[in-house]
Amino acid sequence: MPEVSTLRLYLLRAVYLIITVGLAMVIWPGVLHHEKPWSLPTGVVQCMLAAFSLLCALGLRYPLQMLPVLMWELLWKALWMLVVALPAWRSGQIDPATLGTLYECAFVIIIPLAMPWRYVYARYLQQPGDRWRPLRGK
Repeated sequence: MPEVSTLRLYLLRAVYLIITVGLAMVIWPGVLHHEKPWSLPTGVVQCMLAAFSLLCALGLRYPLQMLPVLMWELLWKALWMLVVALPAWRSGQIDPATLGTLYECAFVIIIPLAMPWRYVYARYLQQPGDRWRPLRGK
């Protein structure tokens, strides 16, 4: 497994911290004190983002073990930008809500800058996966 530099670990921790603090300021007040019931989509999104912030807080202590959380964030935002925002922009029909979400998603650029790509490749693509069958005699 490639060694990850201390600088890269601190960059990852900075990403986890930015996400944790940002969501703590934006999401958690509404989760803890919403006055009326949420719609189903709003409730799902708010609770998923709250859970994501807690996982990112755990990433402050375990930056490499929590990399799948950052990969999930990078992938869903990249997909959303390609599948939703880009077609709306190209057709000239991007509305203010989509544009606002696009600006929020643009902060995802910090993740690939901090990601230890050689480690990700070695850990998630080269390393053998877990077994599918029980061990013999067990």
